[in-house]
This record gives sequence, structure tokens and C-alpha cells, in this order.
Amino acid sequence: MSDQVFTLERGTAPLLLSLPHVGTAIPADLAPAFVPRALALEDTDWHLAEVYGFARELGASVLVPRVSRYVIDLNRPPENTPMYAGANNTELVPTRFFTGDALYREGRVPDEREIERRRATYWHPYHDALAAALARLRGEHGHAILWDGHSIQAELPWLFEGRLPDLNLGTAAGASCAPALRDALSAMLAAQSTFSHVTDGRFKGGYITRHYGRPRERVHAIQLEMGLATYMDETHAAVPVAPPDRSRLARLRPVLRDLLQTTLDWRPDAV
Repeated sequence: MSDQVFTLERGTAPLLLSLPHVGTAIPADLAPAFVPRALALEDTDWHLAEVYGFARELGASVLVPRVSRYVIDLNRPPENTPMYAGANNTELVPTRFFTGDALYREGRVPDEREIERRRATYWHPYHDALAAALARLRGEHGHAILWDGHSIQAELPWLFEGRLPDLNLGTAAGASCAPALRDALSAMLAAQSTFSHVTDGRFKGGYITRHYGRPRERVHAIQLEMGLATYMDETHAAVPVAPPDRSRLARLRPVLRDLLQTTLDWRPDAV
């Protein structure tokens, strides 16, 4: 069953790359409940497994789901509490697009029984695998680092004002990783001039970063939310989706590689 829900590649470094929103599968029995527009999957974190393809060369483990975030959002709390209080949020089982429009046909929004079924079928297996992978890495290396990778359109007024920076580093305002690691990553971003960036801005880290980042237990978590435009034409972020742009990837990948290498070069002190 697990290979129908996610794939996990085991690496040799203390780094786990989680890509919870790259899935594109919508089970056939669920598809009729969605509005037709939903089947174009416009809120997917497109191509991130390819964008981060080099991470395997660095020894990272890679965890990738198969189902779309429209089925269930793996980066939301299981009890469905809002991630960002006072702001518009999408839920554990989303009912709206990032534009605020309805995902489901009238009268077809999942009820609590269906939400629980999806939580048991998709959410728990992914998180069980994530927790086990971090425990393995900590046992083998003495510490583990979780890198939670995301991408998004830079302008989504229903979710946030204005335009996002290109690279949005999130550490739950410094709570999800050691201060020295946060500082090293922020300094690395400040040293490059190719992309705009912010640390703990609008996106401070979702459930995965906040829940698993426990520096005192030698597990450190970082989220990176990137603008889709850093590697593709974001005006074509729906099926048929635009492919990665090779010239943009050539600018982005060295920065991503430096960020991941910085996490691997960092060594935890007593926290």
C-alpha cells in the first residue's frame, strides 16, 4: 500500500527532503465530486522532484507523495487547525483553490467520515514514513535535518498581499532549527544576488516544519517556499503545465545546492 501513497528513497546523509505537494493523482472515485477546473491541478508544486534532483547526489533521502494536495494536504495538522491564524487558509482536505474559489461541486464537499478516511489512507502513512526516516537518520548520524520543499505562484491575493520574494525560508520564527543553522542559511541567501529572499516572512513553515523541527531533540526542520517563476512559466501552472525552463533552472539550482550543502556542512553544537 505504501508505494501507492508515497515513494521514499533512502540516502546516506543526515538530510531528508520532503516534497508534500508534488503529487498529481486524484483517485477515479473522487474525481466526479470536484469542479472540472480542479482536474488541472493548478495549485500543485510543479516539477519540484526534478528541480531537487541533485539532492540525491548529496546523499539526501527523498520522500514524495503520489496524491494531489486537493485530496488531502499533507502539510496541515491532522486536527485541521488553521496554520496561519487571522489569514485565509486551505484546510486538511481543501475546499477552495488558492484563489478562494470552490474546489467541489455543490453538495459534494467531503463530510467528516470522508475526511477521516483520507486521513487514514494518505496522511498517516506519509507521516509515519517521515517520522521513521528522521528517527533513522538521527540514529545513524546523531542528528537529522528535514528540508521541506514547496513552490507557489508569487501573487495570490486570497492568501497574501503583494508579491512574494523568490525564496522564502521558514523556520517557525527560529523555533524549528538551531539558531546557528538558521543564521548560516540566511547568510547564504544574503550572499547571492540572483533571487529576492526573506527568512520567516509570510511563510514561516507549515505543519511539517513546525511539528518535526525539535532542535533540542537534534531534529532540525527548514521549509523553503519558492516562487514558481524561479524555474518555470508560472502563467501556465495547470494541466497542460509548462515544463521547467532550462535557463531558469541553471540560475536556481546552484543556489539550492548551496543551501542544501550548507545544511550538510553545518554541525550541531549542544542545543
